[in-house]
Amino acid sequence: MEIINAMDRKVEIVYPCEWKYKVIGHRKEEILEAVKSVMGERPHTCTFSKTSKKGSYYSYEVKTIVHNEDDRTEIFRQLKTHNDLRMVL
Repeated sequence: MEIINAMDRKVEIVYPCEWKYKVIGHRKEEILEAVKSVMGERPHTCTFSKTSKKGSYYSYEVKTIVHNEDDRTEIFRQLKTHNDLRMVL
């Protein structure tokens, strides 16, 4: 759950919580394998989102439970640095 603190507009995240990552890449199979290699045995879902207008890129939504900020940012870092993923949001 996210709560916006009106005093400084900083987002507070209450852990554990479900977190979503948007991953984008060139080939569907490579995207799915990249997500699988990063997530390992961690329970998650990876759902197709859309294809770019020219059909060059595919996006997927990855959902999982994160237990703290370090957990959340480490998953993001691993996804972002994976060679088969072009962008992570």
